[in-house]
Amino acid sequence: MEKRIGTITLLVADRHQSTNINLIISEYADIVLCRQGLPFHDRPVAVIALIVEGTVNQINSICGKLGRLEGVQAKAIVTAS
Repeated sequence: MEKRIGTITLLVADRHQSTNINLIISEYADIVLCRQGLPFHDRPVAVIALIVEGTVNQINSICGKLGRLEGVQAKAIVTAS
């Protein structure tokens, strides 16, 4: 399958999920090109942005696993073919 570049944005309302988030991101380390986090210490949310390069199935898989964590919202945007 063809590799594509994309972004995955996470809104993390439950910071206790950080271990699970890190485990999933580590599982897909081969497609993660960049990770940036913004903790917002004065608000009950953190934002994590991932730049990824992989197949659509790989990108959808990591996004789905992250989005199924309680207190985590995940959205992916992938380049057109």
